[in-house]
Amino acid sequence: MKLPKDDKNYKWTSHIKNKMMYYRLSPQKIKSILTFYDRKEEGIAPKTQAVMKRNDTPKRKEEIWVMYQKMSKIILISAWRYPGISKKGAKIPVPDEILAEIQNWFKKKGE
Repeated sequence: MKLPKDDKNYKWTSHIKNKMMYYRLSPQKIKSILTFYDRKEEGIAPKTQAVMKRNDTPKRKEEIWVMYQKMSKIILISAWRYPGISKKGAKIPVPDEILAEIQNWFKKKGE
């Protein structure tokens, strides 16, 4: 898989690049979720948003989540697959290891 590079619209963190490889998500899939999402929630980190797109197959129900921060560019922070269906307005379903990595990332950035 070809990893994305920063451009005039997007800044890709190393965290999201690692998660894209782990969950087999392409840069185009991430960008399409940002544009055509099914749901938008407040992110778990300060000043962030999270968007979700359903990715169901006949055998599997799942959601793909993307967390980002909008500044002069869109800073893409994390992405993950969530098995099942999460409740609207409830706490965003983030795997514990991703939550810990995101919190560490923000501590390093001083937020």
